[in-house]
Formats: sequence, C-alpha cells, structure tokens
Amino acid sequence: MATLVRWEPARELASLQAEMSRLMNGVFDSNGRAAQDWVPAADVWETEEELVYALDLPGVGEDDITIELHDDTLTVTAQRERPRDSSEHGFMRFERRFGSFSRSLAVPAGVTEDAVQADYRNGVLEVRVAKPAAPKPRRIKLGGGHPTIESTSEPD
Repeated sequence: MATLVRWEPARELASLQAEMSRLMNGVFDSNGRAAQDWVPAADVWETEEELVYALDLPGVGEDDITIELHDDTLTVTAQRERPRDSSEHGFMRFERRFGSFSRSLAVPAGVTEDAVQADYRNGVLEVRVAKPAAPKPRRIKLGGGHPTIESTSEPD
C-alpha cells in the first residue's frame, strides 16, 4: 500500500534555503577560499516563551565552545581537534570534520544577554532564548492644554 505525502512547495523551498545557508554560512571568506572546516547543522523550534537552537557538536569539549550575542545575532564558535594518534592507526579515510567553525543565527529584536541560556549535554548544544516582551500600546489622553513650542532662533 502506497503512502501519500502532501507536497508543500513553500516548505521545500524553506528547507532548501536552510541547507544552502548552512552550507554557505562562513564556508568561504571574502577571497572565496575555504575559511573553516565544518559547519554543524542546527535545529530551531519555538515554544510559547522561547526560541530553542540545537546544534550537534559531538567530540567538542565544553571549554572549546563560545557563544556571543551581538545585536540580533547569536554566534556559536567551536573547535574540534583531530585525534593526535590517527596516523598510528593506519586510517584510510577521514569523513568526520575537524577544525573550527562559526555559526550565526538570528534572534528576535530586543533580546538581551540575560534572556539567553545554554546547556551542553551528550554532544548537543541547546541554546534557549526567551522571547522579549512585545511593546504594549499606550493610550494618549486628549485635552489638558496645548503643548508649548519654543524656539531658540530669533525672527527675521
């Protein structure tokens, strides 16, 4: 029995854009040369109170991870070292990536450092960003006099 799967072109385009972004995010520097060795995939999901970013970083020590918040961008940087004894074991192929990476992810406008919490367990970095409170509308009362307009320039 065949299973029908609904095709959603918008979801396919979003998935393609995310993969291309992951591939190109920091892979090349301004001269077109490879600037880093690997870029981990990131999952992002939203709850009522927060956005959650999860990155797979197996083999990366907790001390080798840096998380920075600047404006509306969260940047995760890490370093994963190749085992020093790899040449002694007669490796024929290296498929796992080693070296440094930097991954920048957008966060909602107005997020402060206090709203960001990070946890690293079992090779998965999970960064939780509390959503900033939406500005509430303010009511302006009418009446109560007219504002005074002052000028420092003298009339001609």
